[in-house]
Amino acid sequence: MTSTTDTTSSQDSRVARPGTLPNGFEVDDWGPGKTAIITGGSTGIGRALALLIGSRGARVMICGRNRPALDDALRDLKGAGVDANGVVADVSRPADVEALFRTADEWMGPADVVVNNAGLAAGDTATTDIDSINYVVSTNLLGAMYCTHLGLERMQTRGSGVIVNIGSMSADAREVGSSVYVATKSGMQGFSAALRKELSETGILVVHVEPGATGTDMNENSVDQQREKESTGELLKAEDVALVVLGALCMPARADVVEISVRPSRQAV
Repeated sequence: MTSTTDTTSSQDSRVARPGTLPNGFEVDDWGPGKTAIITGGSTGIGRALALLIGSRGARVMICGRNRPALDDALRDLKGAGVDANGVVADVSRPADVEALFRTADEWMGPADVVVNNAGLAAGDTATTDIDSINYVVSTNLLGAMYCTHLGLERMQTRGSGVIVNIGSMSADAREVGSSVYVATKSGMQGFSAALRKELSETGILVVHVEPGATGTDMNENSVDQQREKESTGELLKAEDVALVVLGALCMPARADVVEISVRPSRQAV
């Protein structure tokens, strides 16, 4: 009996208590005192990420093109206790991006994290009109570059910060009928890789995230169909993508999370 008791006591001493990690594991308590700008933060992945990191104590500035959707997101965020603010901004317009960063500077100070999440779906090149091609490329790729440029102006003076680029599995899958969208997400993939090399000695990190099919406003399925496909593993939830972004932010300083690919369990890609 004594031997059994001693063994159990020894085993218990090696098991991490709830809420703790075993010796050797480190997690940055990311959130309190941090600031973040999230583009496309009124819906989908951006909204889920704003809620997640805001719930951990970060101040969050979001933007979106649509005032009703932005106001709805801010109501939900503030109702959940998140210290959030937002502006109507179209990231394809440099003046809107400058206004976004100026408002963020005034409200919360320079952002520790800039999340380039705003994006539009697009189809094939032959049937997409020229104006639409220009707008999608300006939103999905150039908008991310505008935001990164202004974010780096602020981060480089401090020698720290994180740029998070939300890409897509389409950069690798290159589905038929989506060449315009694929071009923008392939551009985001290359941009992220080159940017990381440019910033490797600055203390500023670049995280590129490539989600698979996700239940968001961009998805062609109805809301009810999305919920069904999420339950069967055919779609990710926006919250799943938010979780992997938070995981990258919580890594210890010596660990640089370069690229994350997350797919629905039943998506064969």
